Amino acid sequence: MEPTTRETTRERVRGQRWLARASLAAAAGAVLVLAAFAGLRTFALLGVGVLGTVVTAAAVWWVLSRRGPVRYLALLLALAAPVWVLVAYARAHLVWVVLVAGGLWLLAAGTGRAALGPRRAPAPMPEAPAPAVRRPVLIMNPRSGGGKVDRFGLRAKAERLGADVVLLEGPEAVDVAALARERAAAGADLLGVAGGDGTQALVADVAAEFGLPFLVIPAGTRNHFALDLGLDREDPAKALDALADGVELRVDLGRAGGHPFVNNVSFGAYAEVVQSPAYREGKTRTTLELLPDLLVRHRGATLTARVGGDEVADPQALLVSNNPYGAHDVAGLGRRTRLDGGVLGCVGVRVTSAARAAGLLRGGRSAGLTARTATSVVVDADRDTIPVGLDGEAVRMAVPVRIEVRPGALRVIVPRQRPGTYRERPPLDWRGVTALARTVRGP
Repeated sequence: MEPTTRETTRERVRGQRWLARASLAAAAGAVLVLAAFAGLRTFALLGVGVLGTVVTAAAVWWVLSRRGPVRYLALLLALAAPVWVLVAYARAHLVWVVLVAGGLWLLAAGTGRAALGPRRAPAPMPEAPAPAVRRPVLIMNPRSGGGKVDRFGLRAKAERLGADVVLLEGPEAVDVAALARERAAAGADLLGVAGGDGTQALVADVAAEFGLPFLVIPAGTRNHFALDLGLDREDPAKALDALADGVELRVDLGRAGGHPFVNNVSFGAYAEVVQSPAYREGKTRTTLELLPDLLVRHRGATLTARVGGDEVADPQALLVSNNPYGAHDVAGLGRRTRLDGGVLGCVGVRVTSAARAAGLLRGGRSAGLTARTATSVVVDADRDTIPVGLDGEAVRMAVPVRIEVRPGALRVIVPRQRPGTYRERPPLDWRGVTALARTVRGP
């Protein structure tokens, strides 16, 4: 090891040690604040907070699973429980104690994870130099994302960079996959698309088939795939910088029932709701109307999922993702550090009572939540076809639905500089933090 490299390593380890010590000091400070200013009331203080949280979770379950007066009473309870907690703290003159202790605990958790981060966090996806391209073809949907193609001048910028832009214009439906395949067969050496995850998946599948680089332009509404690639969803035009200064990532591609997906596939309650024609006009109203029957099994299919060698029996909702979501976000609302792990993430949810709904607060340890990883998942049901949410698009598939991952099938080209590159926070391991804080010397 070169002297400068050795010295840099020492400085980094020294910084980690001090972060660990700061974490322990902040955690001790939180305990001391509670002990000094709340005394024996500390246990009552914690009990009130836990009880309020459990009651709120149970009330939310009743809101989702009931109709009529019970739903409205549950809504009042869900709103009243947090207020009751605050009032209880205020009457005991402990609000400032809770805020200070909570702030110290957040500081302890943040510095502890930062100290462990370099050792425990997953490494980012490896990058390779992007190939030189001469005939890039970009397919753009002007209607996607409320008109982002026009709003951000995507066509003009792409053409300045030498791309051939194909707009999906006209009222008639366009077979995007057939269009991409036609352009690839005609000599395109890169395929890209400006649209949502569903459109991205169709073109990505063709790019993988022809072994071509694939460019993601986040011009849809959510674009979760682009988020996990580190792209700037607020300014989709920046994704085009990959044509001039890009790197290549080898990314996995999913397939469910013969259909490609880049993000996830959902079954059960959510998939049933999005099938409703009324969902597009009123999402909240339709969800509240349909969920009670779905949650108590008055309607909807009974599912069974085989995840590798395990079975997930009768989940109310099932989410299968292209690589698992982070340990802190099993519901699929957050981030994936890597998209090249060669596995699927599978999360099944089964909640049958208010007690189980409150139990979901335990996260991955909840009895109502099952999280697994596997290279293939097979979903079966008690009927011939079932509704499926495929990258957010509502479709129906014949059962059994086989879901697979194709490791490294996709050559994604992204800008070298990406603002949203993400690394999952490591779990907060107090034993590891303590051991690091007690280290006297680095390497």
